[in-house]
Amino acid sequence: MNIPRLLLSFGIAAVAACMQPTLSAAVTSDSIPASRFEAGEGTFLLDGEPFVVKAAELHYPRIPRPYWDQRIKLCKALGMNTICLYTFWNAHEPVEGQFDFSGQNDIAEFIRLCQENDMKVILRPGPYVCAEWEMGGLPWWLLKKKDICLRESDPNFLERVDLFQKALAEQVGGLTVADGGSIIMVQVENEYGSYGADKEYVATIRDMLRSNFGDNVTLFQCDWSSNFTVNGLDDLIWTMNFGTGADIDREFARLRELRPNSPLMCSEFWSGWFDKWGANHETRPAADMIAGIDEMLSKGISFSLYMTHGGTNWGHWAGANSPGFAPDVTSYDYDAPISESGQTTPKYWELRRTLEKYYTDGKKLPPVPPLIKPIAVKPFGFSAVAPLMFDRLEHHSSPDVRPMEAFDQGFGSIVYRTSLPALPDGALLTVNEPHDFAQVFVDGRLIGSLDRRLGERRISLPPVPRGARLDILVEAMGRINFGRAIKDYKGITDNVTLTVDHDGFPFVHDLRNWKVVCLPDDPGFYDHFEYFPVDAFSPDSVSGRLPMGIYRATFHVDRPSDTFLDFSTWGKGLVYVNGHPLGRIWEIGPQQTLYMPGCWLRKGENEIMVFDILGPRQAVSQGLKEPLIDNLQFVRSPYHREPDETLSLDGVTPALTASFDPGNGWQQIDLPAPATGRYVAFEVTSTHRPESPVVAFAELYLLDADGNFIPREAWSVRYADSEELHGNHTADKTFDLQESTFWRTVNDVPLPHSIVIDLGKEVTVGAIRYLPRMEDGAPYSVRDFRLYVSPADFSY
Repeated sequence: MNIPRLLLSFGIAAVAACMQPTLSAAVTSDSIPASRFEAGEGTFLLDGEPFVVKAAELHYPRIPRPYWDQRIKLCKALGMNTICLYTFWNAHEPVEGQFDFSGQNDIAEFIRLCQENDMKVILRPGPYVCAEWEMGGLPWWLLKKKDICLRESDPNFLERVDLFQKALAEQVGGLTVADGGSIIMVQVENEYGSYGADKEYVATIRDMLRSNFGDNVTLFQCDWSSNFTVNGLDDLIWTMNFGTGADIDREFARLRELRPNSPLMCSEFWSGWFDKWGANHETRPAADMIAGIDEMLSKGISFSLYMTHGGTNWGHWAGANSPGFAPDVTSYDYDAPISESGQTTPKYWELRRTLEKYYTDGKKLPPVPPLIKPIAVKPFGFSAVAPLMFDRLEHHSSPDVRPMEAFDQGFGSIVYRTSLPALPDGALLTVNEPHDFAQVFVDGRLIGSLDRRLGERRISLPPVPRGARLDILVEAMGRINFGRAIKDYKGITDNVTLTVDHDGFPFVHDLRNWKVVCLPDDPGFYDHFEYFPVDAFSPDSVSGRLPMGIYRATFHVDRPSDTFLDFSTWGKGLVYVNGHPLGRIWEIGPQQTLYMPGCWLRKGENEIMVFDILGPRQAVSQGLKEPLIDNLQFVRSPYHREPDETLSLDGVTPALTASFDPGNGWQQIDLPAPATGRYVAFEVTSTHRPESPVVAFAELYLLDADGNFIPREAWSVRYADSEELHGNHTADKTFDLQESTFWRTVNDVPLPHSIVIDLGKEVTVGAIRYLPRMEDGAPYSVRDFRLYVSPADFSY
């Protein structure tokens, strides 16, 4: 067999398929006999026979539709028997009351393709899905009701959820195994224990699903082993979520205790992790992933591998993590066995060899389908640019600052303009709060930027005359998709003030009377801009950048196939090719290329547009055969300390001196007396592995004097004496709401180890709660420690 020719033929066939809708074979529920999937004694049952779920998590909106079938076949050839998938409410209802289940959103067609490939389906309809997706899958237009409560028993929220669930059920409700389809289970909500405790709300979502999908559908809910009982409903199947390296027996210990005859399933076994702008590319060892799957299958435990194939956050769909604000990159490669572009990785082949041991009746695995051979595209330059000139755009008038949603805008950028009074040098401009990346201009001159990731809100202004024009351009990045901060407005969310020193006293002035310009994420919006030749502009003498604006070009492709467009010379913004939104770019990395599916390219000339809010250093690009997703360009130190900083706690009295026990699981210790302050220092003086100076732990909570958890959304790391950058084990992992990530110090730094956290405001601390690593034996866990609480920052 001529493999290269086969690969090339598949690429051409895929491109041809993109020219017309995908048509599946006639698989309908009328032609397939009904089945029953249920929980049996210690195992799942399919038509009364034991069935171990080996599920591959795939997300149809993250995969070009012409490639759906090939990606499903790759999972089947891996040894999987099920596809697990979220549904993304905000993709299906982009405008309130207008549902879209066509094209890339045709979930029914995706499920039919799964059935054609003899793959069962686990459906996860939310309404909240997390998934590192914009607002966790919730539509932005919900925020137009400012008092709405998300993921709670708010009538406004539940009304819209029910309408979406009904619309979804009209598409796929007849595709359950009970109706001859392939859907074996439907999930109720998603990891609700990480959000709150509200069984009534979870029960309402359960009842909606039963009403819309019928009484014969098997429902389940997933959570972490540490919190699944908080919202667990008695009539639902319970499954656990945990990552590679976890102590599997311990993860299921509580479930076995409560339901000794229940089938066991890890509904999210994390194969890797997601990437964030300004942080290293995340990877996880293949050996740990494979060992965990091998152990589970040897014990008859079902699993879903999250992700088996991650795909791409096209356009503006990448979300952001919290606490703090950590926006996700466009690539959702996830270090999964199948890469972002559908290539098999070493992880894939190692896992395939393991899964072959558990394949049905000892048969050989299905063949791996042909892969798409990537191509290189010759370097090309951009010929035209429309510089952003705010004064030439239509505007709204608003006496006060209002967020983007108030102007019926969900995505893109927004400009706030007003006039300034006469100001001396050093007047302080405060923007409360810029969501997410703001640039400040005075009379068209860039003064500086404010990055929400870094908590930046203030900037010093030069002296200006009365009537000088202030422009604040704010780019919205992904809305937070995890935790209580998902109610994430964009633009400027509060107010803008000026602070001027007057005879030694600060005078604060609230700026008003704004003109607001909306710049939506819509390439058609920019068609009527005035374009000029790029070579008519010279790079700025200070920044070295060409003007910010909309850049256009064409590039030639002889034989379309997948490629990776290089934007390493560009600033920050959005990219569109032949009308397809490819995603976000940002020079800080780690991602420097965007995946360009061959099925969206044309033979001959292709049109590309880049909206760059910083301006490129060179307006050029090219198509590479390999992605650049691990090329971090630091604009600041990745460490949570300055090179000359060393924490000094001399003379400071600890609020608590204590020891944690060895082993896995949460531990809590009360303070002898409540302590009040804004800053806490956690100093580790010894570990349960005395031969090593390394410290590692996963999560840290503080409780108030009444035993309530202190919210962590405003927390930030002020200082850490040591952090392991390889694998992204930085100190902020101690409060990222993820039990499988952890802070780890480097090997050669001696004890003690310290972390200082700025809580964002003064609080009263009554107890500390700590979680060591999830792995067996809790490696490098804390033994002896001291906790300090202070109203002011510590000395360094």
